[in-house]
Parts: sequence; C-alpha cells; structure tokens
Amino acid sequence: MRNLKMLVPTLLGAALSACMVGPDHIRPVVSTPAAFGTQLAPATQDSVKSAEPAVAEFWNSFGDPQLSRLIELALVANHDLRIALANVDRAEALLGGAKFDALPVVSADAEARDARASADQLPRVGRADRDGKSYRSGINASWELDLFGRVRRTIEAQRAETAANTADLAATQVVVVGEVARSYADLRGLQERLRVARENADNQRDTLHLVDVRFEAGRGTEFDTSRARAQLESTRSRIPALEAAIAVDLHRLAVLTGQTPDALVEEFGRARALPTLPATIDEGTPGDLLRRRPDIASAEQRLHAATARIGIATADLFPRFTLGGLLGTQAIDSSALFERDSETRFVALGVDWSFLDIGHVRARIAASDASARGELARYEQTVLHALEETENALTRYVHALAEDEHLGRAADDSTRAASLARTRFDAGATDLFEVLDAERTRLQAQDALAVARTQSVTRAIDVYTALAGGWPTQLPAREGIAGRNPG
Repeated sequence: MRNLKMLVPTLLGAALSACMVGPDHIRPVVSTPAAFGTQLAPATQDSVKSAEPAVAEFWNSFGDPQLSRLIELALVANHDLRIALANVDRAEALLGGAKFDALPVVSADAEARDARASADQLPRVGRADRDGKSYRSGINASWELDLFGRVRRTIEAQRAETAANTADLAATQVVVVGEVARSYADLRGLQERLRVARENADNQRDTLHLVDVRFEAGRGTEFDTSRARAQLESTRSRIPALEAAIAVDLHRLAVLTGQTPDALVEEFGRARALPTLPATIDEGTPGDLLRRRPDIASAEQRLHAATARIGIATADLFPRFTLGGLLGTQAIDSSALFERDSETRFVALGVDWSFLDIGHVRARIAASDASARGELARYEQTVLHALEETENALTRYVHALAEDEHLGRAADDSTRAASLARTRFDAGATDLFEVLDAERTRLQAQDALAVARTQSVTRAIDVYTALAGGWPTQLPAREGIAGRNPG
C-alpha cells in the first residue's frame, strides 16, 4: 500500500507532462498562381480598388431590395441550413463529451440488503443466524492517465470535426444564397421574356388585323393572311412555357426561404426589372481564395481529424493506465453506517496493454494512415476544384458581358428595322414578307437580349459564390434559440 501511495503522485506528474504519440497536423502547402488567368475588363480593373471586398454581403450590390429580403429570409429559415446547424450542435456536444474523458469519472452508489440463506446453504446454523442485513454507500472514481495522448488526440480529432462542421455550415450558406440569387435573377429574366413575347404578340396581332383589312378590301391574298396568323400563333406559343417556368421559380424561391410553394406567388408574381450589375467585382488572388472558401477550410479540418486519429490508433501500442478508487462505508446496522470503523476505501492502478493483439493494433494504425492520405488528396482536390470554379466563373462573366453588349445593339437595330419595315409596308413600298421577317427578327433579338442580361446577372452571382463572397453572419434559428454567429 505504501508503494502504491508513492506511485500515485509519480503517475500524476507523468500524466501532466506526458507526450502525445502520432504525427502532429501541419497545414498542407499548396502552390497557387499569383493571379487568376482570367482578369476582369480593364475598365473594371481601373476602379477595382474601390470595390467592396468579395466577402461583403454581395447581394446588396445588385440594388434590389426584394432580392436582399429573400436572401435574409432564407438565411434564417432555409431547412438545409437548419440541418447544417444541427450538425454543428451535434459536433459541439460530442466535443464536450470528449473533453470530459480527460477528467476523472466520479459516481456514487448505495445499497441496503436484507438476505436469508437457505438451510441447504447453512445446514448447521439456526434460522435466525441465516438472516443478514447490510448497508453500504460509497463514492467511486476512475481516471485514465493519458500518458501517451490517446485522450488528447481524441479531443483534437473531435475539435477538428467540429470546426469542419462549422465550415460546412458556412459552405451551405454560400450555396443557399447563390441558389436564391440565381433563382431570383432567372425569375426576373423570365418575366422580361414574357413581356417581350406579349408585346411582340400584340404587334403581330395588329399586323394580322391590317392584313385582314387589306384582304377584305381586295388588296391582299389569303396566303398573306395565313402567314401572318401562323407567325402570331408561333409567338403566342412561347407564352405558356414562360408562364410555367415563372411559376417553377416562384415555387423554388418559396421553398428555399422555408415556405410553402405558393407563398410568394402574389407578391413576386408581378414583373420587375432584373437586378443591376455591380459596378465592380474584386476577384482578389488565388491565395485569398484559399483563406476564404469554407469548403477548403472543411477539407483541411477533416485532414486534421484524420491525422489525430493516427495518434489515437498508435496509442494502443502502449499500456493504458487507469487510476481508480473508492471511499465509502459499510455496516450491518444502518445506525452504524457512518461510524468511524465502518469506513472502507481502496486505491487501485489498472494497466491495460494490447501488445498481445499487436496485429489488430497495427492494422488500425495502417487504416488511419490511409484515411489521412485520402483526406490529404481530398484537400488538394478541393483546392483545385475551387480554383477551377473561380476561373470558369470569371471567364463566363467576362464573355457574358461582351455577349450582352452585342445583343443589346442587335435588339436596338432589329426594333428600328421592324419599325421601318412596317412604315414601308403601309406606304406600299414593300411586301408583307419583309414586315413578318423583321418582326420575327425583332422578337428573336429582344428575347436573346433578355436571356443574355439574365445570364450576365447569373454569371456575376457565380463569381461571388465561387469567391465565397457574402459569407453570411446570420444563422437559422434553433428550436427555441435565436440564431448565432458560429465564429
């Protein structure tokens, strides 16, 4: 007993100064270019220093209060975000449990027993002597002495998993914000295309009416009437498909904001202009991207957790020491339970060593090492995908702006041509074919322009989301708990 008492302080000191086996996590070094291969237009670059950083709440730069309101609503009500937040809470709870493993486990118990042995058990003892009562109470404690860092590596791994889940939440926020913004831009673009189709249908209906009047006056042919009517019906056929697509976007936006599909039909069903493009977008550098993208942060934290698990497996190569103890009382009479001579106690040192199962231990170490190599490859792949996504978004945005500019001029010219063709037709200087062709060209050009302008806004949104721009500070509300910032 005396030797054990001398050993306990020694073990406690060793536990406090113990090392951790296994490799320590080191942030991987990934080479990135100094700048993105696709740069913004020179005019934009001249003023890029005045642009707000890409991490700002980018949706406000589009100058559309309805878009901003939808995104703010989605940030507190979207169900994907609520699921991601629950995952963060779960990881934090598991981290709290892992931290308790580093502390002594204390429990208390008590027992009162009234027993009688049978005559067969005690054949030469009187009946009264076969009766027995006993009372016991005590406090038990056990503590794993973390000499080789198994518990600390477990805490390290769970802390990294918690950070990864927090980064996943941020990544989900960026995805949700991007989807809301794209769906809203698509909605406004479709409403513009519907306006163009209806306006052209009205113009073509007027043309058909004029042709009918000329035909009744003997100045036209049935062929002209049929051709004009066919073009009008062809234009009208666009309208139902556009109306259906608008309804689909309205349903999508409602669900993204945590509402039933019909919730936004009345308010957002009325046409509004597309959001205006931001004056400048600061794309930063690839190095900025690595620090900003939450999916990269998540991949790094999961690599960290996998590295720590190598240490957990490696610790099984070494003995596991557990210090246990009991302080209690025991008596045959409840009145004597807390008397001086009724006390009981013991202190024990347990040793558990899996050296006889070395094959399984080394297999677990090899498996953990393979998992860490896989997470490293996943991290490097995530970085490459982030760079690829950003390069593609910048390229598409620059070319979408150029396409928008050309189609804008084409729409203006086709509108003037249609007007001139109608004037020439009224004056008898040309035939109906020229009018119908000009009106068809105008419809195609105006529709293409509406598509291009929608695409320009969408490409700008893609740039922001690729840059992880607009990291939201809001979180969906917990059940009965207000949302909070994970940082």
